[in-house]
Amino acid sequence: MLRFSTKFQYSSTTCSYISKLVTFSSVRGNIKQYTTEASNTAPKLTNNRPEPDKVLQDIAHYVHNISIDSQLAKDTAKLCLLDTLGCGLAALKYPHVQDIIKPIVPGTVIPNGTKVFGTNYVTDPVRGAFVVGTLIRWLDFNDCWLAKEWGHPSDNLGGILPVADYMTRLYRASNGKEGKVFSVDDILECMIKAHEIQGIIALDNSLNEVGLDHVALVKIATTAVVSKMLQLSEEQTIEAVSHAFVDGQPLRTYRHAPNTGSRKSWAAGDAVSRAVNLAFMVKNAGIGTIHSVLTARKWGVYDVLFNGKPFIFDQKKEYGSYVMENVLFKISFPAEFHAQTAVEAGMKAHRVLLDNGRTYKDIKSVRIRTQQPAIDIIDKVGPLYNYADRDHCIQYMTTIPLIYGRLEADDYMDAVALLADIDVLRNKIYCIKDAEFTKDYYNPEKRSIANALLVELNDGTFLDEIVVEYPIGHKFRREEGIPLLLKKFRNHLSTYSHYSPGKADEIYRLSMSPEFGEMAIDHYIDQYCIT
Repeated sequence: MLRFSTKFQYSSTTCSYISKLVTFSSVRGNIKQYTTEASNTAPKLTNNRPEPDKVLQDIAHYVHNISIDSQLAKDTAKLCLLDTLGCGLAALKYPHVQDIIKPIVPGTVIPNGTKVFGTNYVTDPVRGAFVVGTLIRWLDFNDCWLAKEWGHPSDNLGGILPVADYMTRLYRASNGKEGKVFSVDDILECMIKAHEIQGIIALDNSLNEVGLDHVALVKIATTAVVSKMLQLSEEQTIEAVSHAFVDGQPLRTYRHAPNTGSRKSWAAGDAVSRAVNLAFMVKNAGIGTIHSVLTARKWGVYDVLFNGKPFIFDQKKEYGSYVMENVLFKISFPAEFHAQTAVEAGMKAHRVLLDNGRTYKDIKSVRIRTQQPAIDIIDKVGPLYNYADRDHCIQYMTTIPLIYGRLEADDYMDAVALLADIDVLRNKIYCIKDAEFTKDYYNPEKRSIANALLVELNDGTFLDEIVVEYPIGHKFRREEGIPLLLKKFRNHLSTYSHYSPGKADEIYRLSMSPEFGEMAIDHYIDQYCIT
């Protein structure tokens, strides 16, 4: 039998230790008490939803309530429409783009679906947006907008055109019970508004500074415009646009060395297809507005993606038709826009060399004075791995005209690019930043895209420096550029392999007719499709 004694003997050390434990326990209890009291008095995050962010409201209000009265904007939009369709046709000659846009399930035909110009594809509008968006951006040969954020507002046509075509065909198939008939003029207004949303946000707000790609703005603009096309309310447009903002935004990785690749040519197609899908989800399911998608603390777009900095609108505080009126066209060369004037200068230098009995083989070095954005985007040394690498390298884009007196889409292909003389000359070309060119680039009264070529010859002499401030597609050269832009469109029609000369002429005639704006969009697209 075990017995336990109730008498304990404590040493002085043990007593001291117990005393400390008791003291600590008392303090800990007090700390716990004070902490509980403090937490009870701290402000708590409430679940009261705010009004939708002002940026969302402003976009939706513009789309639904502001009419477009500018004839200049409408005339420019028509040029943009024709140029964009022509560039899409020109892209169809390349096998890679054909493989990207073909139906995932071969032979798929959607009843009353949207038709893809230049093909016999009939798709749903979401897939149609991807296909059309990819075609029109593939060659990087149509319009451009340069500001704090760069971009190509014509990308939005990739979503606008398939939705308009689908809605019009649906109206006819349902005897007017569903859908709506869209005219060419309706398309032009949608384009003006999409250009405006993308371009005005881009004026003062840079996505590239935080590593994001400009097609995020395409997704936002297309979502807004397509929402109204689908006959959604202003509130539903806010709902859709909130999801376009919260949607995962693409990185610019695929546009820059050492990762430049084909994704830059179909990124806009991906953006507009997402936009169309979001608008249809709101229409069909009411997926709910994310009210503070931009301004929510910690979780909102500003805190997550822009280091807490909200969008600013210093240059333009309201949406109108400014962007379409001032948009830039690529007329002469399929080249990244910051290099357009460098290519034009290279063409002039080629002629000067020939006039003096010289050739590119007499060149020792070429210095390009350029703007900061060109340095950031297209100043590239080292190997070039594919066409996408080459059409985003200012040295390559200047080399071709210096040698051949031209720059065409085929010049980015391996058949040309792998010729030994090209890399020899390319390695002699270098860029320096010009502060004045950079200043004028950001000046809203100028928006120049200047480049200057200084050619040094092997005998130590120099050609006179050739400076080109404004490309031929700039607003300041619009009168000079319009005839060439229409010639470019006609050339794309006439060289498309599936079109007979008569078919190309008929499309051009319809496009130039006084009744063009009143034509239903499905009838116009039918002219482009093959059977």
